[in-house]
Amino acid sequence: MSKKRVLFVTQEMNPYTELSIISELVRSLPQKVQSGGMEVRVLMPKFGTINERRHRLHEVVRLSGMNIIVDDEDYPLIIKVASLPGARMQVYFLDNEEFFKRKATFSDEDGKPFEDNQERMVFFCKGVLETVKKFGWPPDIIHCHGSFTAFIPTYLKTVYKNEPIFDNSKCVYTTYDQSMESECDDRLLELATVNGIEREELDIYQKDGKIRLNLGAFKHADAIAKGSETLAEDEIAAIEQLEVPVMEYCSKEELPEANMEFFKSLMTED
Repeated sequence: MSKKRVLFVTQEMNPYTELSIISELVRSLPQKVQSGGMEVRVLMPKFGTINERRHRLHEVVRLSGMNIIVDDEDYPLIIKVASLPGARMQVYFLDNEEFFKRKATFSDEDGKPFEDNQERMVFFCKGVLETVKKFGWPPDIIHCHGSFTAFIPTYLKTVYKNEPIFDNSKCVYTTYDQSMESECDDRLLELATVNGIEREELDIYQKDGKIRLNLGAFKHADAIAKGSETLAEDEIAAIEQLEVPVMEYCSKEELPEANMEFFKSLMTED
């Protein structure tokens, strides 16, 4: 019997980035899943703050060479890989000179968010799914962490719904009490449109005239995990109305085991 496959998609992860609690949590989850007998891969942005020599990144030539369209512009997608320290696990990094070469993550040295963060988000979400196609590695679960991944559940259920590699994939979206949406505007929804999805279908990412990334992601996720103890009231209300499995918040010590059991329950569902 072949092993189940789990793909973690995250905006950050120790030891490569230390931006928030997400970095720490995502560091512990893949190893627990792998030790439970599943195949695991991780995809994340290759921010310019990541030291390629120290972490021994190298380009995967057979995967690189694709172009991702954002706002009618073609951007080359470069894939790099490294082995996670202390684990036999591959972490893949999505890179592009225009979006990720700068020696910063989401903000400049004065703390001002980069003006192209919306383009970077769309590039990453599209790039993740195209990379998985090129892997030829059909995941049973795609576990998204952070609002930078928020379009992936929707793309899976619309643009990529007829892609055989995703036929049996279930998308788990972990929501946190932090989001990039405060720096987003209506232009994001125009940027996020691609063949197979209309602008109006992305209105789920908007509420009361404001961008709400997590609310939009909830609509197409197959399961939700609460990554923070406190969430916005309307997010809690939205989750309660969903007819999908929900993993309640638990401490970082309890999380790896709870997450593993949650995955097993999803995989045994008919």
